[in-house]
Amino acid sequence: MEGIQVFVKHQGKRHEVELDPSSTGETFKFQLYSLTGVEPERQKILVKGGQLKDDTDLSTLGAKPGQTFMMMGTPSSGSAALERPKEKMKFMEDMTEAEAAKSEGATPAGLVNLGNTCYMNSTLQTLRCVPELQEELQKYSASSSSSGPDLSQFRIGGNSMDLTASLRDLYKQMSETQDGFPPMVFLNALRTAFPQFAQKSKTGNGYAQQDAEEAWSQIVSQLRQKLQTKDSAVNGAEVPSQSTADVSFIDKYLSGRFESVLECDEVGAREGGEEPVRAEDVFLKLDCHISKDTNHLRDGILAGLEEKIEKKSAVLDRDAIYTKKSRIARLPKYLTVHFVRFFWKREAQKKAKIMRKVTFSHELDVVEFCTETLRKQLVPVRDKVREIRKDEEDVTRARKRQKMAHKQEEDRQRELKAEGPADEKKLVKDKHSENKEGDAEMADAVYKTDAEYDAERAASILAAKQELFSLIHPDLANDEGANKSGLYELRGLVTHQGASADSGHYTSYVKKQGPIDAKTGNRKEEDGKWWWFNDDKVSEVDAEKIESLSGGGESHSALILLYRAIDLPSAEEVKQ
Repeated sequence: MEGIQVFVKHQGKRHEVELDPSSTGETFKFQLYSLTGVEPERQKILVKGGQLKDDTDLSTLGAKPGQTFMMMGTPSSGSAALERPKEKMKFMEDMTEAEAAKSEGATPAGLVNLGNTCYMNSTLQTLRCVPELQEELQKYSASSSSSGPDLSQFRIGGNSMDLTASLRDLYKQMSETQDGFPPMVFLNALRTAFPQFAQKSKTGNGYAQQDAEEAWSQIVSQLRQKLQTKDSAVNGAEVPSQSTADVSFIDKYLSGRFESVLECDEVGAREGGEEPVRAEDVFLKLDCHISKDTNHLRDGILAGLEEKIEKKSAVLDRDAIYTKKSRIARLPKYLTVHFVRFFWKREAQKKAKIMRKVTFSHELDVVEFCTETLRKQLVPVRDKVREIRKDEEDVTRARKRQKMAHKQEEDRQRELKAEGPADEKKLVKDKHSENKEGDAEMADAVYKTDAEYDAERAASILAAKQELFSLIHPDLANDEGANKSGLYELRGLVTHQGASADSGHYTSYVKKQGPIDAKTGNRKEEDGKWWWFNDDKVSEVDAEKIESLSGGGESHSALILLYRAIDLPSAEEVKQ
C-alpha cells in the first residue's frame, strides 16, 4: 500500500508523518518517537473510537491524506533530547570468557568425564542449583592444617586437600566459562576423603563406576561438618551480630527432623508394660522405597516412614518384631528425595536396578508426612497459596474474556459507523435495549484500561501477600532455612541409565533460573525450561522431558530429586 501523508498535533506543533496502512500502531508510534522524543509507551494518540493501540491495523483507521491526529504525552526525561548512554555498550566479541559466561543467555559450564566420573559430575551440577550454597562457599576459608597448594591459577580446581575448598574453587571456575571444565582437583579431594571412590575397575582399565547417591551423601556429609553459616534472620529481619550463632549450612537448609515411635507388635509386650520408645532423628534425604505397589513418589515416601525392626524385647525376654513410625517435625528449605532403585543381588554379586516406573510431580505437597503439630502450622499457609493461585487464574481468564468482548464491540461500532447514519441509529437503539437488560450486565460491560487493570492487580497482589505473610507461624518465620508452607517445587534431579549401579551412565537436569534484571537486581520470570548436563555436553530441554524420567526400563530414570520450598512473601515485600 502507498503511504498516506497525515499530520499529528503535539504540544502546539504540527508534524507531518507518512502513515503506512499496512503497518501497525506500534510502528506509527515509533515514527512519532523519532520526531517528538516521546517514548511509545507514553504516547496517547486519539483516533476515531478511542486511543490508538500497538496492535491496531492502521488500514482500519480509514485515514485520508491531510487528516490530523491529536497526540498527548511527554518524554520520561522531561526533554525530547536524546542522551548518550551512561554505560558503554559491550558486544559479545569484546567480552572476556568470564564476562560472557555471566551474560544473559549464557550456557552453564559442563564437567569433563575423567573416566567413569559421571556419577560425580551429575551430583555436583545438581547441588550447584542451590544459590545459598554457592554464596556460602565463597565465604569459606580452609583451615591451615587442611590447606594444600592453590592450583586455581592452572584452572584445574583449586585447593587439593580440602573437599569443601575444592568445591568452592570448582564452582567459581565453572561460573567463568561456558566450556566443559575438568574437575581434577575436586576428584582427587573426593578420593582422598573417601577412598571408596578410588576403587579400580574389575576389568583393570581405569577406575570403577560408582553410585551417584553415595557420592551425594558423602559430599553433603562433608559439607555438613565443614561449612558453617550465620543463623541471623528472625521474621525476615536481621538481628544484632552478637545474637547470631554459627550453624552447619546443611543443617540449616538441607536437613529435616523426624519424630518417631518404636512399638512392639506383640500384644503381650504391651500388656506386660513395655512403653513405646519416642525419639528424634535428623535426616538429610527422604527415601522413596519401591515395591510392586509403588506407582507414585507419595507411595514410596509413605512406605519409607514405616519400617519393621527385629530386636530383643525386655518384657518378652526374646526377639520380637517392632514397628517404627516416623513423621516429619521440621521441613528444610531444600528437600532431597532418593529413589531406592538399587539393591544387592547376591547371585549376580552386584547392585541391581529396580526398573519399575514411579511417577513424580513438579510440585510436591508433603503436609501429610508431617507431625500433627507441624501440619497445623503449615496447612493455613498452603491452603492460602492455593486460594491465591486460583483467584489469579480466574482474574486472568476474566480479563481475557473482557478484552475479547471489548474488541468485538469496538469492531461492531466501527463497522456500523462506516456504513452510514441509518446504522448509527441502529447502534444507538441496540445500546438502549442492552441497557435495559439489568445492572449486572452493565457492570460487566464496564471496560478497564490496561493501566487500571495493572493498578488493581498490583493492589490485590500486595493485599494477598500481606495476608499470606500474616499466616506464617512465628516458629517457622524464625527458622530461615525451613519450609513454611509444606509445598515444594522441583529444581534438579540426577538420573541413571542402565541395569546396575556399577555400570550405565548418570546425568542431571537443573531448572533454568530467570535472568537477572540489571535495573532491579531481581530475577525475571522463568521460561520453564531445563538444562540437561550430560558431562561436558549441556543442552536445553522442555519441561515435558522431565516427565519422561519416571523409569520403566533401562533408559534414564530419576534417582535423586532436589526440591525447593515455594517462594513466600518476605517482610520487605509486604511493606506498603
